[in-house]
Amino acid sequence: MEAINEVHLSEPGLIVVDIAAADDETAFAFHAELAARWATTSVERTTHEPGQPGVRLRCYLDMRQPFNPPGHPDDPW
Repeated sequence: MEAINEVHLSEPGLIVVDIAAADDETAFAFHAELAARWATTSVERTTHEPGQPGVRLRCYLDMRQPFNPPGHPDDPW
């Protein structure tokens, strides 16, 4: 994976999330749960290190917005 750049964390509330999972389905499901609650970057594919188990996925999350769990009365969806 690429190194975390200073720009990725330029303000409080911005987070780099590295997900390690057994398979693509699990990694994308976890990302979907994060995206349902906070603004995240979109993701299209996982990476796999040869000789290492599982897959990895990186996304960027913005926690500066209010937290609204799915189904919460304030949930806009």
